Amino acid sequence: MQTRTYGDLFKLIQSLAGVGSFALTEADDIANLINRRFLQAFNESPIWPRYFVSSEKRDILALTLSGATASTSTSVNQNYKLLGANTTGGSSVYQGVTTNTVIIYNTGTAWRVDTSASATEQSDGTFTVSSGTQQFIEADVNKKGNVTDVVTFTPRAGTDSLLVESKNLIPYTQTGKTNIGSFNRIFRKQAFLNQSAIEYEFFVDFTGANILNIVSTTDNTAFVSYKKEFTPFTVTGTAVSDYTGSTVEVPAEFFAYLAHATYADFLRMDGQTDKAFAEENTATVALALELEKIDIISNNNTVNKRFSTYVNRQSR
Repeated sequence: MQTRTYGDLFKLIQSLAGVGSFALTEADDIANLINRRFLQAFNESPIWPRYFVSSEKRDILALTLSGATASTSTSVNQNYKLLGANTTGGSSVYQGVTTNTVIIYNTGTAWRVDTSASATEQSDGTFTVSSGTQQFIEADVNKKGNVTDVVTFTPRAGTDSLLVESKNLIPYTQTGKTNIGSFNRIFRKQAFLNQSAIEYEFFVDFTGANILNIVSTTDNTAFVSYKKEFTPFTVTGTAVSDYTGSTVEVPAEFFAYLAHATYADFLRMDGQTDKAFAEENTATVALALELEKIDIISNNNTVNKRFSTYVNRQSR
């Protein structure tokens, strides 16, 4: 996609202001105002093509463990993703997200949480666990088939009380993936490709998107359509030339809006409110034209909205 430079943007604002060069203190103010307007433009649409990612495969985190306080076992306190079935016995194997050498598995007689462990995928898709240092083991007399049903875990040392919470969570961050700024839609399989895909309801909290009524508890991935997180311009300087000479890329679709809207802010800062009002209108029109392009290019019934009937609600 097309871009312009931050230096070009800054020089245009100077030209609109009719000054040869801003004072350094004014330049710093202009830089802050540019970022303010950049965020406004960014928030105007959930599907700016530059920032929208459609149906990307993401891990579903299945468990959250907490309550481990002993110095040797605090790494147990984290989120876990479901890897698959254990080669021995078929029970599920879970791996820590933050510290991936923490493994939860069933030994065949009890559920166990090990540090310094590993799980290796086999040709049939199952996982073989290499045990590490046992930190917790199931103490229930009647052993449970699911780790979330275990009532009591015995710690290796001390009196820690381990809490295991079931989740169907897609976090904002995942190693090797772009950070999610806001969730748009979540599907069980890849959507907008060749066929319909089941779409999930979800709610968002500070940890990520929590999927409601997941089709299968053995699913460990989902496909997320989302908007990337906002990243402001980080241009600073000890001279005005540091701003006017910057080669930092500015999205071309925001260029006119940023120039006129920032100039309007500058006019207000200078007490010229009537001129600022007129310049604000020019900026609004420039942004509206870019938003109209999204409506023309994008099929809002597919990417941004759900197709609903009284029977179902799914991607088409």
